[in-house]
Amino acid sequence: MKDAAMNDILIVGAGPVGLTLAAVLVRHGVRVRLVDKLASASPYCRAIGVTPRTLEVMDDLGLAGALVDAGIWLDGLRTLVHGHPARDSDNDFADLPYAQLGVPQDATERLLAGHLAGQGVGIERGVELAGLTQDETGVEARFADGSSARFAYVVGCDGAHSAVRRVLGIAFEGEAWPMEFMLGDVRIDWDLPPEQDLPRGRALFALRPIPEAPPDLFVAIPLPERGRYRVSMVAPERLGAPGQGTGHGIQIDRPGATLADLQEVADRLLPDPPRLSELRWSSIFRISMRLAARYGTGRVFIAGDACHIHPPTGGQGMNTGIQDAYNLGWKLAAVARGEAGPALLASYEAERRPVAEAVIARTVEQSLNFGRPRPPEDRLADTQLLVNYRGGPLSVGAAVGPVEPGDRLPEVQGLRRHGLGFPLRLADAVRGPDLVLLATVRRGEVSALEALAAQLRASVRAPLRLVAVAPGDAAVEAPPGVSLFYDAAGMFAAAFGPAPAALIVRPDKYVGWTGAVGDAGGMLDYLTGVLGLAAG
Repeated sequence: MKDAAMNDILIVGAGPVGLTLAAVLVRHGVRVRLVDKLASASPYCRAIGVTPRTLEVMDDLGLAGALVDAGIWLDGLRTLVHGHPARDSDNDFADLPYAQLGVPQDATERLLAGHLAGQGVGIERGVELAGLTQDETGVEARFADGSSARFAYVVGCDGAHSAVRRVLGIAFEGEAWPMEFMLGDVRIDWDLPPEQDLPRGRALFALRPIPEAPPDLFVAIPLPERGRYRVSMVAPERLGAPGQGTGHGIQIDRPGATLADLQEVADRLLPDPPRLSELRWSSIFRISMRLAARYGTGRVFIAGDACHIHPPTGGQGMNTGIQDAYNLGWKLAAVARGEAGPALLASYEAERRPVAEAVIARTVEQSLNFGRPRPPEDRLADTQLLVNYRGGPLSVGAAVGPVEPGDRLPEVQGLRRHGLGFPLRLADAVRGPDLVLLATVRRGEVSALEALAAQLRASVRAPLRLVAVAPGDAAVEAPPGVSLFYDAAGMFAAAFGPAPAALIVRPDKYVGWTGAVGDAGGMLDYLTGVLGLAAG
């Protein structure tokens, strides 16, 4: 059997997770083949919410602006609990680089697919995986049409019913809710008095709590087109056909709800029932809570809904899958390009599976207790900005101010660069697919920093950039090979503390290592020992 070229990777499933993974790999120069068993893209706006963290990922990939233009900012929520006055709450994210955005999933997929097409990568549709056989050098993939091909690695981003997970024999244990739900894309005319008007961008949750059971509910999430919403609610028993197994998500093989079915719930739960019209599509939806026992075997991995499924509360599903892809992508690229050893790939499951476990627990608790008294949550709980890998296998060092190894790189604004007449963000300084050594520098330290950069680049094969930040009033000359920024607004010092420090920032913009600016030995130990980068 012929060995695979080490930069050929098969991605099974062309939803948001598979598309994101392909985008990450391609920008690292890795060849991918992207297949999906569906003959055409799904027209359903299954996922809508795009978290601030996912927008940071899309910013890094060059797609945030296009997503913002295609979406609607989800600015708040009106909650109507039976027997209580209406309560409005705002999403106050003005201090974050991005707020909570609403983009129909089909639009997100079109934008990602268009981005990949510009890189010369297309989606092969109507291609179904039939089997996999792997050895020490690659993976043989067999397809339903009888063809086969060999790859260095395979990643299943093929959803709750993942063929890749099934072929690997990975357990997907959990349970399903006994009830089913209805989804619909409709126009809503609220016909409310001016003082009760529902502003554009505000969602509505109406519910009637039921003891020892999920509540009866009507949820309306605004869509970008004015007056249109995606509504969801519990399906009446006459429409239900509860099954067993992993029947999670939209049941495309069954008739959807009618406009009258949706209107009936609105009439029952809303004090001033609106008129629903112009139903574009509807479906029956099932909710399960399951977590894969492991995230891969050998050279084959799974990501997204293939790993974890849970209630849609807080819009965490698609976004958690995109974070899976962003985490796995840079590691897989480094190994496929021969820049790191395969041991690096073990950190994918070690870092991401605990995140999914926490998401499942929290979304189940939120869903079962919505409308009931609960302790207040951190306002950032659903933004995914609080996700960290502290204590993980790739997190080494002590805290730098409030930032610990394993944390997401903080947002810092107000940086300046010589010759540019506008302020920059720290995200601008570290954007791109490379590892970044981020160090503070003062006058008289430039030559040492320049020598350090040269030493590190000569010692490891993977691309490594050096970014230095000097105090705003420092007279520091930018050395060759070092990107120099000035902390003009003092926000860098506020985020990391005033003491000089160095950080190694991973390609997924998490802090991996922290230490002293001159600790070349510690940096090299991290790069070669912890990340397993090959010697340069």
